[in-house]
Amino acid sequence: MTAPPRPEGEANPFATRRVRPGALPYLFPAGEGVAGVVQRLRANGWWGQVVGPHGSGKSTLLAALLAELCRAGRVPLLAALHDGQRRLPPGAGAALGALRPGAAIAVIDGYEQLSRWSRFWLKHACRRRGCGLLVTAHRPAGLPELLRTGVTPETAWRVVDHLLPGPKGSITAAGVAARLVDRAGNLREVLFELYDLYERDRRLPPAP
Repeated sequence: MTAPPRPEGEANPFATRRVRPGALPYLFPAGEGVAGVVQRLRANGWWGQVVGPHGSGKSTLLAALLAELCRAGRVPLLAALHDGQRRLPPGAGAALGALRPGAAIAVIDGYEQLSRWSRFWLKHACRRRGCGLLVTAHRPAGLPELLRTGVTPETAWRVVDHLLPGPKGSITAAGVAARLVDRAGNLREVLFELYDLYERDRRLPPAP
């Protein structure tokens, strides 16, 4: 059956603004939650790492943790690093040093991008100031592990259903699962592909 065309003015539910970290809720595994992750972080002296492959929800999890960190009395300083960014953003060190000792927690998304020297400097600065350090990485980075992220077909479908409740046209659970396998568990890339699929459905003529 051919899917009916989408209304011209309807926004694509898989648009970047809908799927960026902070716009989507992080779907925790059974028995897990924001409070539990922050509790483990506190038990480790506010040092910890979130480990997982590309597109597995690490940045989305960090976005969910920021508000809980504030409620726990910490001041998060977030730096989101990109490919090839070997140093912290300008002013990061000054911002860390300006805070009351023991109040801050440096939150580094993409920690593995930093050079060895930058990692050493960051750890030293955090220890000297009594600050916490929370990082995401694709591989263990030598900090206490808080959570290992990964995307199952069931989780991917829950995300799709959150973004596009109701009829989904040619988007199916089996198709999403197959795309997840093709993309090695990278849900971000799957959602990019679904953007194109949604646009294709939008242009299809109505079913007879």
